[in-house]
Amino acid sequence: MQTIPRILLSILMLFLSAPLLFAPILPVAAQTPEKRIALVIGNADYPGVPLQTPANDAGLIAQTLQAAGFDVAGARDLDQESLRRALRDFLDQASASGPDTIAYVYVSGYGLQLEGENYIIPIDARIARDIDVPVEALRVSDYIRPLVALRLRASIVVLDLARPNPFSRSGPPLAGGLALVEPEPGMLIAFNATPGTVAQAQAGPYGSYAQSLAEMMREGGLELADVFERARLRVSDVTGGAQVPWHLSNVQSPFFFFDRAPDASPPPVSPQQAVPLRSVPLRNFNAHDAYGAALARDTLQAYEEFLATFPGDPMAARVRALAAARREAVTWHRTRLANTPFAYWSYLRRYPRGPHAADARRRLSVLAAALDPPPSFPAISFEVAPPPPEEEFYITRPSLAFDDPDLGLEPPPPIFLVSPPPPEFVVLVPPAPPIELYALPDPVFVPFPIWVRPRAHVVAPPRNLIFTNIHNTRIINNTTIINSRGRPDAVPPTGGGRPVAAAVALPPFLAQRATQIQNQNPQDVWQGLDLWQQRLRQHGALQQQQQQLIEQHRQQRLQQQQQLQRLLEQQRGQAQQQVLEQERRQQQQLLEQQREQQQQQQQQRQLDQQQQQRQLEQQRLQQQEQQRQLEQQRLQQQQHQRLQQQQRQLEQQQQQRQQEQQRQLEQQRLQQQQQRQLEQQQQRQQEQQRQLEQQRQQQQQQKGQQQCGRPGLPACR
Repeated sequence: MQTIPRILLSILMLFLSAPLLFAPILPVAAQTPEKRIALVIGNADYPGVPLQTPANDAGLIAQTLQAAGFDVAGARDLDQESLRRALRDFLDQASASGPDTIAYVYVSGYGLQLEGENYIIPIDARIARDIDVPVEALRVSDYIRPLVALRLRASIVVLDLARPNPFSRSGPPLAGGLALVEPEPGMLIAFNATPGTVAQAQAGPYGSYAQSLAEMMREGGLELADVFERARLRVSDVTGGAQVPWHLSNVQSPFFFFDRAPDASPPPVSPQQAVPLRSVPLRNFNAHDAYGAALARDTLQAYEEFLATFPGDPMAARVRALAAARREAVTWHRTRLANTPFAYWSYLRRYPRGPHAADARRRLSVLAAALDPPPSFPAISFEVAPPPPEEEFYITRPSLAFDDPDLGLEPPPPIFLVSPPPPEFVVLVPPAPPIELYALPDPVFVPFPIWVRPRAHVVAPPRNLIFTNIHNTRIINNTTIINSRGRPDAVPPTGGGRPVAAAVALPPFLAQRATQIQNQNPQDVWQGLDLWQQRLRQHGALQQQQQQLIEQHRQQRLQQQQQLQRLLEQQRGQAQQQVLEQERRQQQQLLEQQREQQQQQQQQRQLDQQQQQRQLEQQRLQQQEQQRQLEQQRLQQQQHQRLQQQQRQLEQQQQQRQQEQQRQLEQQRLQQQQQRQLEQQQQRQQEQQRQLEQQRQQQQQQKGQQQCGRPGLPACR
């Protein structure tokens, strides 16, 4: 329950924000007829480890769903066979209802996760170690998949099962809480605690999650996702941050449990006002509101943004725990989807002592792979960053709960999204204990505000008294007709006719079993009748007690509002005095500022004069420097001219030398040419002499040959 200062703070925020809360009411659009069905289970009577609230929680949720037009079947304390048959009967009912159906499943009790699968624990389960879970418990996905395959308009599955594990005391440990899952199209999945965390068992009469969910379902004009978002904020508020529910929606078509009347007063926060709170950067808020906005968004990115913006805030430890749990849950979910040795080794490399380390090694054993990551392998990408070192404190625990004192102070209430709860949901009294076998408890019905209306297009369920009387407590709470089993579950309708049932019906299989058990013991019928008469008196007493508590709460709220009004008047009076004092101080400050300005102006003039003198001195120095630079330039020019003249003289001398060398070379060339010509003439003369000698010899030979053979001469050889 909220403390008085927090209630005062909430009322104050409502008063301050009242001018901003007016928003247009969305009209009810014409829609096709919609059938609504629901199955509600509350398991509490576990041998040795009973729970106080699940049966009452299931009764409260069932009653709220009846008021919303659901054809509800419900039961409590089911063994494995009964639970399995109840779920199968509901799937058959959903299959026969047609595509324009909204299906709602709520299960409360103990739940476990194993190797990425969530399990519902029946009351007769005997789970000594991990290998017993698939045999003794019901795997949730075995019933979600057939429900999704029906392609209904929407399916809502609420698992109020994340509690500390009292089973499986031996063998490898089980990860705490429930495993993160992604809903199929058209489905919303909700847990009473964020994946990988647990909520401590509560003393009652109702659990904070069921009570908050019923409160938000009763709000008119809230869309489906908004109901669960605000339920999370309410649970975090009333538990002091010890419990943070979770949901993920893949429902595309709009869905409302109830409508809001056109003439209703504006809601505390309109949808138009809520949109910026979900989208603007957290740095635009103070730390208080930033925490509420991050909790409303409930994403890893939002928690990381809070830690980056407010790393030193007292809420940082709690937000870091939320981020650590979500990061590890997403990593394990991606690992399980991949379902390869590389994926499990990648998880173990990131989380060698993580909550799912035992699950990873179980899967590696099934895949006949090494239980420890090898030195080198192709690691997979998890689409989330590895955990920072400061998250190791949280992820090394098999089970994480947010009631840990290490997480610091309780978080502030998210006032800007959730108004204070109505008195009816602050002072709920426990229901009378049920007598009929398997039957859910019947809470004292709390009337709906007059501006909350059932949806016009919902097909009225059979034997449902509450749907048409949500504003009338006399008809619902004072049922007087006793049925054949001694149960006061019907009243005659106005104008006579067949009675209309008010109680939650049992699933068909359980109704048959209960009838068989009752037929075997007919004497129990009369005993049951006496017990039901006693229960009627108890029910009336409980109703009177609740009315008294409501009246007391209203008086307390009225006193608190009056006290708050006096505080506001005192604050306004103090504010006026503060304004006068502030004006006097402002005048003094103005005088002081004027004097300071005059002094500053005088100082500025002195500074300006000094600055001018410095500037003149700088100009004189600059002129001297310029003159020195000019003189240096003149000297440099003269030196440059001398150097140029010397360079020209050197060039002329070099040209003369080059010309002389060229003449000498030319002479040498001519001489060499003459020498070659002389040598050539000599060679020609020698050649001519040789040729002449050769000619002379040839002539002599020819002359001798001519004389050979002539008479009187010797013969030639």
